[in-house]
Amino acid sequence: MRSIENTPRFIIAGGGTGGHLFPGIAVAEEIRVRIPGAVTVFIISHRPMEAEILARHGEATRSIDIEGLQGRGWRRKFSSAAMVPRSILQCRAILTECQPTAVIGMGGYSAGPACLAARWMGIPTAIHEQNSFPGLTNRWLSRVVDRVYISFEESRPYLKGDRIVLTGNPVRKEILAVRGKEPAAGSPFTLLVVGGSQGAKAINEVMIPAVASLVQNGRAFRIIHQTGKDDFESVQRGYRAHGVPAEVFPFIDDMAGAYAEAHLVIGRAGATTVFELAAAGKPSVLVPYPYAANNHQESNALSLVHAGGALMIRQSELTGGKLAGVISDLAAHPERLDEMRRNVALLSRPDAAAAIVNGILQCAEERGSLRS
Repeated sequence: MRSIENTPRFIIAGGGTGGHLFPGIAVAEEIRVRIPGAVTVFIISHRPMEAEILARHGEATRSIDIEGLQGRGWRRKFSSAAMVPRSILQCRAILTECQPTAVIGMGGYSAGPACLAARWMGIPTAIHEQNSFPGLTNRWLSRVVDRVYISFEESRPYLKGDRIVLTGNPVRKEILAVRGKEPAAGSPFTLLVVGGSQGAKAINEVMIPAVASLVQNGRAFRIIHQTGKDDFESVQRGYRAHGVPAEVFPFIDDMAGAYAEAHLVIGRAGATTVFELAAAGKPSVLVPYPYAANNHQESNALSLVHAGGALMIRQSELTGGKLAGVISDLAAHPERLDEMRRNVALLSRPDAAAAIVNGILQCAEERGSLRS
């Protein structure tokens, strides 16, 4: 039996969006499976959304003073940059207290200070990049960490170091368990609409006229819609005004249950969404966020489209009428949905979290930080 002093502890750092947090949760789950009793702690920013998501999954957190640098005016960039030295010292204090076996950066604001502090203290480090075009934090960290894990081969040229391993994007076990679960026989055609953890205004705005058109044509539909906080009330009012029965949520806690009930998913094409769709075996209509760095969401979407597991509509071409037509066509051809379901499932990487944890444990053993 391990003593309390010898209990392995792992720091997972990252945030900004659910796209960084959910893969981190998958890694934390795998660590606790591999090492019963292991402790995982997330280092995050002070953004409420990050703490809320992690609290729902029972994850321990520590917050630091950090903000993103990209997409801001020069004053905000200067202010954000000025936070970095303080945030590194805050991370150093957290690491001194926790004495972690390793630190894993998942991209986003807090990964940089946490990994730099760990490097400073001689603690084994690793990062995971979810997208085909790496974010600024991971591009820089790839020069100094012990291990780099990637979801897409396309991201390799942008990263440095000789220990870059393609693993795919880690997916939570509850999502992996959805594979093979289909909506109940005789249930209405169910659309799951998700725009990521923060919603997607463009999708929110076209869904109401699209579904209103479908309902007017006499087809029975069930709508499960995650709007994000900002659009929740307006979308809910819009569905009611058109007489559309819809289950509308700012955030869906039980995403696995929502996937299981859906015949078709409509959403963005962040890496986490793409890999969850593959893991759950769900056909989709994807609307890539056009302002993502290097247009990487379109690249993500095309990986599913080329495999025959999804359709894509660019945001510049997105209208209620066009979306209604695509949904109507797919709903009328269940055999096509079955084919898309089989095709997308072939892209699943259910072992991604295990591959990452294997590498981290190997590194920790080599460095002598994994206590028995």
